[in-house]
Amino acid sequence: MRAPRFCVQCAGPLVEKEAEGRTRLVCSAEGCGFIHYGNPTPVVAAIVEHQGNVILVRNKGWPEKWFGLVTGFLEAGETPEDGILRELREELGLTGKVQGLVGVYGFVERNELIVAYHVVADGEIVLGDELEAFKPVPPEKLKPWPFGTGQAVREWLERRGLSP
Repeated sequence: MRAPRFCVQCAGPLVEKEAEGRTRLVCSAEGCGFIHYGNPTPVVAAIVEHQGNVILVRNKGWPEKWFGLVTGFLEAGETPEDGILRELREELGLTGKVQGLVGVYGFVERNELIVAYHVVADGEIVLGDELEAFKPVPPEKLKPWPFGTGQAVREWLERRGLSP
């Protein structure tokens, strides 16, 4: 994720400078005082159970063997639970019920904060515009990946006594 180069308030150049105990991007224009904090973006994710399987998805443009959880950016005015149920409808055409929070995970490489839920879904899968494919995986065959939402998969499996 690329940092901005110009101030959103006055369009002055941003420069690295000590601010509030950390090196941050600060507006160099006299009298502006804008500080770019670069806070993480909230992302919601779901371990979707559907007909006894966990549904993994592949976004358009991903390599053919890459599959992951249903995810999306949290939108203004929605709770994380509402956000993941919206993503479930948009990406898979399913309705669902949140069973519980799996966990909250920092994804530093993408400057994201992932809020992951376990969701049980109903309906017939219809892929949304962002997806290329889906894959049903029995929970006992599910393998976590070492980054991003893979942390949630690992914890969810461990809680069920399914050693990853």
